Amino acid sequence: MPKKITSFSPIPPEALKKALEDNSGMNDIEVINVHGLPEEEIIEKIPGTFIIYGDHTRGTPITRNIAMAARGAKLVQQPSVGYDSIDVEACKEAGIKVANAAGANHIAVAEHTIMFALNLLKKLKELNEKTHEGQWLQQVGHTDVFELYQKTYGIIGLGQIGKTTAERLVPFGVKTYYFDIKRPSENDEKRLNVSFLELDELLKVSDIVSLHVPLDESTKNMIGERELGLMKETAILINVARGGVVDEKALAKALKENSIAGAGLDVFSVEPISSDNEILGLENAILTPHTAGVTKEAIPRYGQITIANIIRVLKGQEPENVVNE
Repeated sequence: MPKKITSFSPIPPEALKKALEDNSGMNDIEVINVHGLPEEEIIEKIPGTFIIYGDHTRGTPITRNIAMAARGAKLVQQPSVGYDSIDVEACKEAGIKVANAAGANHIAVAEHTIMFALNLLKKLKELNEKTHEGQWLQQVGHTDVFELYQKTYGIIGLGQIGKTTAERLVPFGVKTYYFDIKRPSENDEKRLNVSFLELDELLKVSDIVSLHVPLDESTKNMIGERELGLMKETAILINVARGGVVDEKALAKALKENSIAGAGLDVFSVEPISSDNEILGLENAILTPHTAGVTKEAIPRYGQITIANIIRVLKGQEPENVVNE
């Protein structure tokens, strides 16, 4: 009997089937696609599924009702690092493991994070625009452009991306603090040159703060008006995690009032970014369209990690990168 895979992804089902068969040597795989279908239709189609292939676009979420209808499935494999479109707790209740593509984009996102920090410290956006306009603002550098060297850097979330960011900050000569509910070993802290601080203290002392946490009930709006109020007026906030981690209205207010110096944002609470988002047009905000993890080098890794994990389960082995154990 064919092993049924239900794909929530916009990827054509025949392409997914071919990738799985070519890489596994198996020929008893059936792929059905439910991308874009309403929940009630998915619930009708999903019983008997062996593996669920998630939607990297987050357009077709895996809800509690879908998870319960899929009882008996061995795995939900998300083909991205973020998995906030999946009700992971409901999957756990239904006995379904959820895995992501951890390791696909950690280098790309870490580089993007540091790019944001350097761009904001060096006023690259403003100086580039003014130079193109024929203005020569060389004197700005005397008072308004800064080095990353000897700054205090705060990392919120020391998972793989947070750790990769910390590693790349070492040559810049910064003092790096981190906050995470799971602390690494003392050896890891030494290797990464990081020291633990509680969240409020980290926000108070840091010149740059970057966010690298998943979006769940514990992290939703974790940076709001109170937390922004703890930060220095000269501080920079960088969000490459998920838009919902930051209260965007509170951030827009802080940027408008210059109660913090700037922000670099790759993710937003509504994507594509809503035209009424108050952060749009602010001079002290650099925005990118959720592309931190999308590089020529990273894209193939998503597929390789995802396909390898599905094949692992198809062959009766345990999946890697499980997020709901």
